[in-house]
Amino acid sequence: MLLVLSALIAAGVVAWACLQIARELKAAREQVAQGRALQILTAFVPAVGAAHTDPRALLVWQPLARMARQLFPDEFAALDRASGATFPFSDEIVQAAHARWTADWLAWEGTHDADFKLKATTLEHELAASGGSPIVRARLDAVEREKLDRYQRRYEEYIRVSKALQAVMPEPFRDSRSK
Repeated sequence: MLLVLSALIAAGVVAWACLQIARELKAAREQVAQGRALQILTAFVPAVGAAHTDPRALLVWQPLARMARQLFPDEFAALDRASGATFPFSDEIVQAAHARWTADWLAWEGTHDADFKLKATTLEHELAASGGSPIVRARLDAVEREKLDRYQRRYEEYIRVSKALQAVMPEPFRDSRSK
């Protein structure tokens, strides 16, 4: 009887020790996962700041975030829960980047137009004062070509980046923009 009681006590101690080990292992795994989540958070802090400053940065960082999400889904799920949105680029950040890109384009377009109107007006005045000088005419034509070339290059970039930003926008917003 004493032997059976001793065996039961030993089994209880072994079971208790196994439970303690399991708890410690679980705590260690959680601590490692939290450490990885903190490393991911730290890695993407510059990305969020860069996306606020230049919407094109989002296009560089977003594929990296997508890849990291596939590699560390649990850590990203924890970061999503903590931030209350998709980490690191919430729908609001993506929409704001697109809006900023569009606003920047419109501001550039207005400045570009005003700058070249001033150049052209100055040369037109000089052309009239010179009695139609071929040199001044050539300079005026060159200014018009420069205006068009610069506009076309910038517009191509605007369209390329706009389409790329739209591709990473959330579905409902993207659908409403295409109508």
